Amino acid sequence: MAVREELLGKIRKVEPYVPGEQPQEKVIKLNTNENPYPPAPGVQKALETLRAEDFRLYPDPACGILVDALADEYGVGSDQVFVGVGSDDVISLCFLTFFNSGRPILFPDITYSFYKVWAGLYGIPYECPKLDDNFRIVREDYYRENGGIIFPNPNAPTAVYEELDFVEDILEHNRDSVVIVDEAYVDFAGKSAMELIDRYDNLIVTQTFSKSRSMAGMRIGFAVSNPDLIRCLNDVKYSFNSYTMSRAALVCGAEAVKDRNYFEESISRIIATRERAKEELKKLGFVFTDSRANFLFAKHPDYDGGQLFEELKAQKIYVRHWPGERLGQYLRITVGTDEEMDRLFDFLRKKIR
Repeated sequence: MAVREELLGKIRKVEPYVPGEQPQEKVIKLNTNENPYPPAPGVQKALETLRAEDFRLYPDPACGILVDALADEYGVGSDQVFVGVGSDDVISLCFLTFFNSGRPILFPDITYSFYKVWAGLYGIPYECPKLDDNFRIVREDYYRENGGIIFPNPNAPTAVYEELDFVEDILEHNRDSVVIVDEAYVDFAGKSAMELIDRYDNLIVTQTFSKSRSMAGMRIGFAVSNPDLIRCLNDVKYSFNSYTMSRAALVCGAEAVKDRNYFEESISRIIATRERAKEELKKLGFVFTDSRANFLFAKHPDYDGGQLFEELKAQKIYVRHWPGERLGQYLRITVGTDEEMDRLFDFLRKKIR
């Protein structure tokens, strides 16, 4: 039965976020920026300690075990940490909590496409200053009145990282606005803006366990800020859903944080493969940004990006592609294992002569 027009007119309509494909068949999956290596060994051990009986009770709404582990790891107070169901959940709640002035928020025109979705969902006006020809944020575009600012660092899908002095400049010119730095990929890049938390009361830094900690399927994200802003986030969370994190996520997340050596080894492996991939792509004539993430943003001047995407897919090698004037020739390629990347390069060598 079709829904009547009278009802459709009362339903909220949004342009949804489109996630990367999740093929169920066996493929080389380089399209959603997942970590190709397993989580820390302690995560498996933590899972083995859980019993079916443990899931009879609600989880700790304060998420204490995970919040405390993150606070210890990053040298902040537990009252400076907020956790949620992936950084998407955390950032969505940040939009709901902090972007309420009625003035447009600012984020780049080429960036994580969920920002527009959340703004539309919550009725938040927004403006998108254009990246320059090198896909870099033009800082002066953010020297104006606004209702808040958010940008990823490194940016996605461009993989461009801005140093801390750039981030601090944005903060300094926007002391009366909340500035969210989305650091989903920062562990592959450089210094985190967490170093600026004590100097700027308008800064919120968000990160995720989905990339560097190999836990995309567990859905864990977090924010670090000053106690006042974290308190505001928790007030909104408790008004929305008190029990956001499962018991399994809390226990496994805490174990992942504790294993610093494994964390660093995994990151080092991915960075090494990334740098080798840059050399291979360069030999093949690709043009790309200087990636500081766990993916590459590349195009070939002599081959159509959309066609390359389809031909790779036909070989069961999945990468990400977006149509459009500025992005249509680029492919976003997740850094996989060395073996997976070699399969990609083998195909490209045969294709590009």
